[in-house]
Amino acid sequence: NSVFLAFLAACIVIIISLFLAYGKRLTRSRIIRNVISISKFGYGVPGAVIAMGVLIPFAFVDNTIDNWLRYYFGISSGLFLSGSGIAILFAYVVRFLYLGLGQIESSLEKISPTMDIAFRCLGNTKSETLSRLHLPLLRGGILVAGILVFVDCMKELPATLILRPFNFDTLAINVYQYASDEMLGEAATGSLIIVVIGLIPVIILSRFIKNS
Repeated sequence: NSVFLAFLAACIVIIISLFLAYGKRLTRSRIIRNVISISKFGYGVPGAVIAMGVLIPFAFVDNTIDNWLRYYFGISSGLFLSGSGIAILFAYVVRFLYLGLGQIESSLEKISPTMDIAFRCLGNTKSETLSRLHLPLLRGGILVAGILVFVDCMKELPATLILRPFNFDTLAINVYQYASDEMLGEAATGSLIIVVIGLIPVIILSRFIKNS
């Protein structure tokens, strides 16, 4: 559960970060700049606060849809948003978006705008410029962004603890439950697994930097 959620959240953060950073580079849109500014608050807000901010609207949508289905069709949809991993994933993306966005944005700024102009003069579209010019140059920045988000999601506890569905545990929750019961020996196993999983991407990144 931990690896799956962290990997999926890292992929979503990278996609959104590329969209926002490249949109900011192409246009002077105030909307994109405001979204980027708002995304900074997610990393500074405690995970428990973000969890409550996610839970309230998700529960409202779930209850509204469920009541509508019960009234018209006599069936129940259940809590398919607030009672599933979607809520945890959404909270991860909100909380750690700026980690990925800041890294990709700084990497994109190192690419000279004149390269974009030259590439566009050769007949390439904006999307082709992104896929054929920027993405190869941003591989290192994207990898760093993914690792930062992945590692932080692996050890995120408050948001996961509040939003997790029934019978859905992550390594962080497993460690927390054992530590709360003062079973430190049992808690050590999950803690070491988190450390090892967090080290693997760092080793990959260091080899990537060394080879490049």
